[in-house]
Amino acid sequence: MSDVLDRADPAPRPSAGGESLRTTVRRLSTAQKGATGAPAYSRFVNRKLGRLLAALAFHARLTPNAVTGISALFTFSGIAVLALVPPSGWTGLLVAGCLVLGYAFDSADGQLARLRGGGSPAGEWLDHMVDALKIASLHLALLVGLYRFEPVERGPWLLLPLGFSVVSVVLFFGTLLNESLRAQHGARTRAARTAGERPSVLRSLVVVPTDYGLLCLVFVLLGAPVVFLTAYALLCLATAGYLALASVKWFSEMGGLA
Repeated sequence: MSDVLDRADPAPRPSAGGESLRTTVRRLSTAQKGATGAPAYSRFVNRKLGRLLAALAFHARLTPNAVTGISALFTFSGIAVLALVPPSGWTGLLVAGCLVLGYAFDSADGQLARLRGGGSPAGEWLDHMVDALKIASLHLALLVGLYRFEPVERGPWLLLPLGFSVVSVVLFFGTLLNESLRAQHGARTRAARTAGERPSVLRSLVVVPTDYGLLCLVFVLLGAPVVFLTAYALLCLATAGYLALASVKWFSEMGGLA
């Protein structure tokens, strides 16, 4: 998911004024919230890319919603290529490039909101809706492409994107539901815990198989269907395993809120 929680944080200064791009990036970096629990790519690569894009958008006087729109344009272009264009080496590069840029802009919109003084409920709603649509449609677009162009024999492989779509949607919904219930019952939310904890590098590395950014990069292998689907299947299994373990922990935590 994106850094939408940044939208609620106050900015150090609401206008770029005469400051340089480097200065904007630096002050955004020092004001950046913690990254406790974030997988490695999202934390160490995507957030930094988003920071630079947020600074560029800030100097271009773009709004966070405009950046969300740019993110959606890149992301859904990549998703459309998956469904409409036969898989090949260049197709994989195009899809991965679009998804990586879309994810970086997805991080940038929340960080831009921070620079502008905080986001709005409408902006957060828009960001979440785009996230929900991409999470559900990415795997289904892959399914359509596999069915149309048959890079591998039809059969069990076609069930894989369906399963990954279910796992991804449930994980996304569960994460949002946890935050909502914690806030509703006066418990510390993830954002509050993150602000007061030292980010764990080890945890970021352990949960990297569940990283959406890593999934984006795997599409580079699309031109070698069996290799791609093997890597895709491993990510699906890792994410499903994480969801199963996390669900037990979440259920226990929710039981303590009553």
